[in-house]
Amino acid sequence: MNELKRILGLTGVALVLAATTVSAADKPNIVFILADDLGWVDLGCYGADLHETPNLDRLAREGVRFTQACAMSVCTPTRAAILTGKHAARLHVTVHREGSIERDAQVAKAKTKLLPPTTVHDLAQSETTIAEVLRAAGYLTFHVGKWHLGDADHAPETQGFDVNIGGTHWGAPNTFFWPFSGLKTFRDFRYVPGLGLGQPGDYLTDRLTDEALKLVDAAGDRPFFLNLWFHNPHAPIEGKPELVEWFRAKLKPGFHHQNPDYAAMIATLDENVGRLLAHLEKRGLAGRTLVVFTSDNGGFLGGFKWNRVTDNTPLRSGKGSLYEGGIRVPLIARLPGVTPQGAVCETPVLCMDFFRTFAELAGANADTATDGLSLLPLLRNPRAAVSRDALFFHYPHYHATTAPVSAVRAGDWKLLEYFEDDRVELYNLKDDLGEKTDLAKQLPENAAKLRKRLHAWRAAVGAAMPQSNPGFRCKK
Repeated sequence: MNELKRILGLTGVALVLAATTVSAADKPNIVFILADDLGWVDLGCYGADLHETPNLDRLAREGVRFTQACAMSVCTPTRAAILTGKHAARLHVTVHREGSIERDAQVAKAKTKLLPPTTVHDLAQSETTIAEVLRAAGYLTFHVGKWHLGDADHAPETQGFDVNIGGTHWGAPNTFFWPFSGLKTFRDFRYVPGLGLGQPGDYLTDRLTDEALKLVDAAGDRPFFLNLWFHNPHAPIEGKPELVEWFRAKLKPGFHHQNPDYAAMIATLDENVGRLLAHLEKRGLAGRTLVVFTSDNGGFLGGFKWNRVTDNTPLRSGKGSLYEGGIRVPLIARLPGVTPQGAVCETPVLCMDFFRTFAELAGANADTATDGLSLLPLLRNPRAAVSRDALFFHYPHYHATTAPVSAVRAGDWKLLEYFEDDRVELYNLKDDLGEKTDLAKQLPENAAKLRKRLHAWRAAVGAAMPQSNPGFRCKK
């Protein structure tokens, strides 16, 4: 208890004690691990060639691996959707935080046909987060790592977390190597708070895991929600030198993945997931802990120091895009006694679903309106039926991989609607996972039906739309 008081502070402990009404033994722990910019095929169990992920591969063998899990196409919208259970379009959080803040400056000099809508860059305190729901149910709530959902007035501590280590308004660290601060990569001075003293050679992912393990120990017998949001493998692409050389020696011309620095970052991510899993086992907690691992968007296809970061083959495109390469992500979940071992779930699911999943598992009050479903039926039986028959996406912004666009998926059919030229594209994902054959002109009735559904959904959630740019001049 002394260690818990040291970490939480007396006020936080008092709040938690007041909220505890059910025996801790009846409440499973929840560990939610979120990678940053990790692509769908970046793990061994999803078909990676260069990358090595033995710990995550083992987690998949011990639990359920989802093959059609989706997120928003960039980070801040996914994180907001996870925490609230609401679609990013409903929240008007549809672009990364910096893009939202810089919108007016971008508009003033925009040469694009469309102007992005005004969006929200600080997750409103009025929104109910899963951390608040779980804390009210008696959970200790820990946030470790990337936040990217608001300034100091909208930090994790204001959104239901008893502890915040490392969470700031920035989307990436200046560097992954100690002291994790400075002006090396970005225009502004960045740092990672809450890690205490370090030493040369320390790597950020290791240090965040160190703190996470301390919090697991400090929780004692109390149920906890650990929200561990790693920065790996987001830029700056910096792997540990010895691992970089290992993967450089392993490279082959036929591999899809050709970046040894990126491979090294994924190896360290995997190693730290393994450290956490081993610690849960050592503490005797593995049997009553739900562990979920996923990513916040598809793999980043841009370059870093003249090297392409990753390759999402067989999926089309990457981060930012609403093609599958931008929104399809790995998802693995394990809860002994609930999830069958080595199971594969092919049901399409969305990042908003974690809210109701965690609340239901904790027996918590989740009356707040959400756009997600509980995944517990699928965790118990990966072939279970779900009540949702369509997934929707909305990215009314420009990105290196896309112009402003919305999308809907119903069954195997997926339609994208581009706002610049009022163009639609239609794909059958069962037959055409790489979205190479546009069937919109061949099947106009199918396209029209899906487009009508997409318009109705946008109206229902109040999705913000891009506007015409009065200063736009067509190129001759």
